[in-house]
Amino acid sequence: FKKQKKEEKINMKLKNEIGAFMLRVVLGGLFLAHGIVKFQGGIENIVGWFSSIGLPGFMAYAVALIEIIGGIALIIGFATRYVSALYVVLMIGAILKVKLSVGLMGNGQMAGYELDLSFLAIAAYLAITNKSFLALDNVLFRSKKA
Repeated sequence: FKKQKKEEKINMKLKNEIGAFMLRVVLGGLFLAHGIVKFQGGIENIVGWFSSIGLPGFMAYAVALIEIIGGIALIIGFATRYVSALYVVLMIGAILKVKLSVGLMGNGQMAGYELDLSFLAIAAYLAITNKSFLALDNVLFRSKKA
């Protein structure tokens, strides 16, 4: 009976790690894509849009770079908790500053904050959960006891 319980616990841990891995890679890929698009579409357009909504224009560069560098970091599993916490802050800012006024599902002209809320929830989960396997952090920061 004890052996069965131990196996169940190991299986549950493995499932949780696989789930965290999938969330980490997908979130990283989506943020990476968002950051690349900001530069492909003309970062100066994003700078102007940031200025038009009352944010300093230079923040467009910061956000785009955080999305790109953070996206790569999440995909490879480097500094997952820190990057995810930074994404939580970005998503809260995006929801409050841009999307909240158009509602959860949008207003027909602009998307709502449903996707931002999903990104926020995934990032929050990754920020508070333990490391997942197939992560660079596991290689770089593995304790000698493990």
